[in-house]
Amino acid sequence: MIAFHPNYVHPLPENHRFPMEKYDLLPKQLIHEGTVHESDFFEPELLSQENLLAVHCPNYWERLRNLQITDREQRVSGFVHSKELIEREITIMEGTRKAVEIALENGIGFNIAGGTHHAFYDRGEGFCLLNDQVIASNWLLRNTQIQKILIVDLDVHQGNGSAQLLEKEDRVFTFSMHGENNYPMQKETSDWDVPLKDGISDKEYLYLLESNLDSIISKFTPDFIFYQCGVDILETDKLGKLAISMRGCAERDKIVFKTARQLNAPIVCSMGGGYSPQIKDIVEAHANTFRIGLDLLT
Repeated sequence: MIAFHPNYVHPLPENHRFPMEKYDLLPKQLIHEGTVHESDFFEPELLSQENLLAVHCPNYWERLRNLQITDREQRVSGFVHSKELIEREITIMEGTRKAVEIALENGIGFNIAGGTHHAFYDRGEGFCLLNDQVIASNWLLRNTQIQKILIVDLDVHQGNGSAQLLEKEDRVFTFSMHGENNYPMQKETSDWDVPLKDGISDKEYLYLLESNLDSIISKFTPDFIFYQCGVDILETDKLGKLAISMRGCAERDKIVFKTARQLNAPIVCSMGGGYSPQIKDIVEAHANTFRIGLDLLT
């Protein structure tokens, strides 16, 4: 049910690495509290080259796999590249793709990692080298009867890579609700963008989410949903600039999962960002997504 990446290594300096602890702590917390069992997790293999090249530039992939990305491009991506990093990235991609198969069977699937929405056709940005939800959407359209996909991106940062990669794909609708004054400063055009003012409160945020999601569903009724559920919207987040409480973040998840239930649409969640100074806040917010999703959809 849940893609887990036991060798998740983050190539950042030690003093910047703390948010990555969540990939180890989150499954431990979920198992400890009884929300899931160890048997609910799977370790993804590597994404096939066929599925990767259905979305990304062949030349970019060759340069990426052969560690030929320039120093400047690496700085833009946020990573110092290594063979381990590239292998980790394509494992994350397969985690989301495999979670799709699980969701088609069980109604919901999760990737402990993923949500790499800043990756473009031929370049990486913002700690994203390849785009997991676009790759998985493409796989769905090519291999199943699914014909209408909604990407709900509620990370505090706009899903700019997803927007550009899918701008000519009418079967996938991109919805991004993000900080207006946050990264990336140059936004792309999603099918539906909702820019948020700094310091927005729970009440206004949840109203905007519910009303905009209702408007989207009235125009585009999906039979599959991807949810980028970053928790960098929290008031405690050092990068987010919003003022959403832990409870507000959980209510956000409820709105999305209730929409999926109402539509009888399978849903796959990729965790996205979270940069609160206290790791417990990040883990708790992500754990809420699992608790609520499993409660409402299984």
